[in-house]
Amino acid sequence: MQSQDVEDLQSTTTVIQNESVQDFEDSSEEVTQPNVDEDSRSLWKLVASSSIIASMCCLPSVVLVMFGLATVSTGAAISDTLYWGEDGYSWFRPLMLALALTTVILGLIFYFRNQGICTLDQAKRQRRKIINTSILVIIISYISYLLLNYVILTEIGILLGLPWESSRVWTK
Repeated sequence: MQSQDVEDLQSTTTVIQNESVQDFEDSSEEVTQPNVDEDSRSLWKLVASSSIIASMCCLPSVVLVMFGLATVSTGAAISDTLYWGEDGYSWFRPLMLALALTTVILGLIFYFRNQGICTLDQAKRQRRKIINTSILVIIISYISYLLLNYVILTEIGILLGLPWESSRVWTK
């Protein structure tokens, strides 16, 4: 009778193990790898949003003049006030740059969390990927800020009549 119990126990153990392996295989099939296109789009959104936030010293004046909501002199006054910190607005530009940096940092955190890097041990194992991606995003964000603020917005502002010819980078 005892040998019968031992055989039943072994067969039950084998069935449970097989079911566990099957359940594991089924659950591993359900886990999908992150889509590369979605990941790259999220990084581009991150870069674009940080560049727009950092350019908020000049963007409002260009938009207001472009849509006819402000005159050229009012737009120039707004951009001078926000960019140079006149009339007590010296806090505005550093605040926008800090918000842009915060956007990049939080965006990278969310990006890596979506990649499955949630713990410090996982971050240690993936540190090369984290460092390379972070450096790349920060450099591209900074370059896109420079292009948006000092090339694109400057040229649009000059076309709209804003007195920004002296701020052109390539004419100095």
